[in-house]
Amino acid sequence: MARAEQLDKFKDECGVVAVHGNAEASTLAYLGLHALQHRGQESAGIVSSDDQRLHVHKAMGLVADIFTEEVLARLPGKLAIGHTRYSTTGDSALLNAQPIMVDCNKGLIALAHNGNLVNAHLIRHKLEQAGSIFQTTSDTEVVVHLIAQSKEQTLPEAIADALRRIDGAFSLVLMTRDRVFAVRDPRGFRPLSMGRIPVSAQEREHGRQDTIVFASETCAFDLIGATFERDVKAGEMVVVGPEGVSSRYYAPKMPQSNCIFEHVYFSRPDSTVFGRPVVASREALGRQLAREAPVDADIVVPVPDSGVTAAMGYSAESGIPFRFGLIRNHYVGRTFIEPEQAVRDFGVKLKLNPVRSLLEGKRVILIDDSIVRGTTSKKIVRMVRNAGAKEVHFRTSCPPTISPCFYGVDTPSKKQLIAANKTVEEIRQYTGADSLAYLSLEGMKRACGEEETPNYCTACYTGKYPTQWIDVEEIQPAAVHHE
Repeated sequence: MARAEQLDKFKDECGVVAVHGNAEASTLAYLGLHALQHRGQESAGIVSSDDQRLHVHKAMGLVADIFTEEVLARLPGKLAIGHTRYSTTGDSALLNAQPIMVDCNKGLIALAHNGNLVNAHLIRHKLEQAGSIFQTTSDTEVVVHLIAQSKEQTLPEAIADALRRIDGAFSLVLMTRDRVFAVRDPRGFRPLSMGRIPVSAQEREHGRQDTIVFASETCAFDLIGATFERDVKAGEMVVVGPEGVSSRYYAPKMPQSNCIFEHVYFSRPDSTVFGRPVVASREALGRQLAREAPVDADIVVPVPDSGVTAAMGYSAESGIPFRFGLIRNHYVGRTFIEPEQAVRDFGVKLKLNPVRSLLEGKRVILIDDSIVRGTTSKKIVRMVRNAGAKEVHFRTSCPPTISPCFYGVDTPSKKQLIAANKTVEEIRQYTGADSLAYLSLEGMKRACGEEETPNYCTACYTGKYPTQWIDVEEIQPAAVHHE
């Protein structure tokens, strides 16, 4: 058996949902997680409340495989929160699957987290020295301990007190027996949106309330029939309870650091993230790339799926025809029986296959959203060339990635990032492309609407981090080596 090779991409951190005031809360949470599956394919969980007890189900695997009708029937109540995960901190194991549920001196609490706390190790060490016992290796559990140990008397105050002690990226949904909380960190690293499923006038007369929902991306609202209302603001805590919706700011205003990679790669093109349609950013990235790095060619071919919208923009701007010259197999599992006679680039061939009739004899521009380690890019260039392409020109719709992310993205260390160790020309030689070009930092920011809202975090491209808590060893200059 051989493990299916992961395409050389940053991993999509996590996705969270929350539902308040619906008899089918757990089903709506499940559907919301299904729409957010691209943000994490490792484990998923839902906690529901029937006003008396919290009910939980967590498992490894994909959302549709975990939550059968029988499982959802065991998650009753009108409140639910859910989480789909790719590990950013903590081992990949069911133990670290979320939501995390605890019964503490503040009552029953369930919590799900998208992001990464950069000072979690320091806080955890202090808490353990003071006698706290941790059940998981996830940084999210630190928040639960801080809430439980807060001297504040009410739960909203205890949550606010805990959040002021942590630093980094966090979009959180929390739940008690009768309330849902939605929170974003003061810098607004990760997205979190609020939506509403309105009741009819007749239902309202009978005292029924609208269903309030929260999700990491607005695409989750479309599937459950909710309308987007607004983003949860940076530093804001929204509380939904029997008395309705209330809001407060738990921290002073800080410079904004929205993750620009949400627009480059993570978020689905049909989502609106940080107030901007993702599809508009992706197409603009491609158009800007065509202006900055033109080349004479016959066809523009995306590396699917993430390169598709940028490739459409590049094609529209350059006038060079767009073609699906690589076809992606969406039904790839984790392991495969590899033939005894080794197949070169087997892992990539499982996921991508060239269309020889489109590529043969053509000068091809390959468009991808990023080059991380360079290993997959090299294999794709070789695959396209072997399919008969006359020339292969590689274009990337973001700048060279030179630094790891500490804000909820599973990035390799600096020594594994090819752009931290090689020049653009050396990367071109490594991949075997006839030419290679990245989008400029200014071009990327312009394409993502930086002029309208100058608030993006671009630390993975610049090495300039917006928080002081970072792993110093990770950001030391990587030793340059040549192959």
